[in-house]
Amino acid sequence: MRYPALYSVILSFPLLASCKSTVDQPQSNIPPSSTQQATTPEWLAGDHHIHGKYSARWDWSTTPPTPILRGDAQYATAIYAQMAKHHNLSWMVTTDHGGPAHSKVNLHQAYPELVASREATPEVLQFYGMEFDTPGARHCSLIIPHTANEAEQLFRIEKNFNRREVEPNSVPRDTNAFMLKALKSMQAEKDKPLLIVNHPARLADKLASFKKVTPEKLKGWQDAAPDVVIGMEGAPGHQANALNPNGSIKKSGKRGGYDHFPTMGGFDQMTAIVGGVWDRMLSEGRHWWITAASDSHMHYTEGRTDFWPGEYSKTYVFANKQYADIMQAMRDGKIFVTTGDLIDSLSVEVKSNANLTANIGETIAITSGGDATVRIRFHDPDNHNFGRQNPKVERVDVIIGNVTSGDEPDVAPVVHRFTPDKWRVDGQYGVIEISLNDIQQGHYIRVRGTNNADELEPEIDPPGEDPWSDLWFYSNPVFIILN
Repeated sequence: MRYPALYSVILSFPLLASCKSTVDQPQSNIPPSSTQQATTPEWLAGDHHIHGKYSARWDWSTTPPTPILRGDAQYATAIYAQMAKHHNLSWMVTTDHGGPAHSKVNLHQAYPELVASREATPEVLQFYGMEFDTPGARHCSLIIPHTANEAEQLFRIEKNFNRREVEPNSVPRDTNAFMLKALKSMQAEKDKPLLIVNHPARLADKLASFKKVTPEKLKGWQDAAPDVVIGMEGAPGHQANALNPNGSIKKSGKRGGYDHFPTMGGFDQMTAIVGGVWDRMLSEGRHWWITAASDSHMHYTEGRTDFWPGEYSKTYVFANKQYADIMQAMRDGKIFVTTGDLIDSLSVEVKSNANLTANIGETIAITSGGDATVRIRFHDPDNHNFGRQNPKVERVDVIIGNVTSGDEPDVAPVVHRFTPDKWRVDGQYGVIEISLNDIQQGHYIRVRGTNNADELEPEIDPPGEDPWSDLWFYSNPVFIILN
């Protein structure tokens, strides 16, 4: 879809010209309302992986190399904020790529533009961050806490640890040992950032054949910085790769830019396969969360592969609309994700026979031999999404796995499948209930749903698949532990 009228409004903003200037000492922009105003927790949609014009390419004929702005991505931060607002997002994160001495580009150019964009579009909370060029691996979304020192904090982390900061001599930094050093430094920060692993299995050439990013590395990273490394993109960006600029299908286009082993229902194989990497992480009791993002560089209507933030993928966080609360809710796993606005609200409540409850991202303790009830409520909005369709949830799967003390899960997760005739309707919500009896060990419970009832499991996405025809939502887990 094209947005000529909205474009004209955005491009007329006076602040875009002022953002081109550089400053020596960027000033933070923290409105009192963003940190002090009491609000009610709700599901807030956002996007943590967005590239603007400071995702540069480089002129290697100069010493040092000169950044070429708009080299890899096109838009100013203010445009993204306006488009995020248009697509019903409450928060976003700017995550430009790094490069040689890019820390100075972020500090002196990207950050002042972010400050101006916050003032222009206060309805969208705009976090500062970058796509961290991960030592010994690929990419992660690095999200910086919203404080008076946010500009200096990112400058320091990028300068000291970003793999590409020292190109063309990045080899000494390109090791997992250096990544662990970086993570231990981040874990020691007073205001700890967040790190989400982006498109983790994009380099895999077949099922479970992981390159650069492996389950072993993921576990090691979280062990080194448990308050920083919180999870991975379940649904990667570049989902418009199979769309031509006029919206027709490009038969050669592969969703997510996964050119080797494809996505499955638009999700990375580490998430999509029951009993796969994600379930094995959860079976260890790890608080390993999934997200969804646009990875937007340039909109598909202008010849690239991307949707706008929130146009197709959304990460919902249950929080007050405040920077600190959103960040803490992400750390706590109070997250569900959806594509194509299939749903916009989700509850996965576990209630014990002692009337204790836990929901998405939480843990409930139950006496051995006790019972519990799982109650799922989801809202399928009765309106058109940004693909001009009104998709319906045709199946919901409840996945229950064991939490074990060993390296491997001793029992594969159980999947309960529900079609519309198997759930009840409560106003605008679908409701599903499951009883768990005589609980003898720890469990995790997660939920997913789709508009495609014919696929019992997410199937490999073929080239040329219309992303709007194959939609899914996923919850993060609720954990049960024994007293």
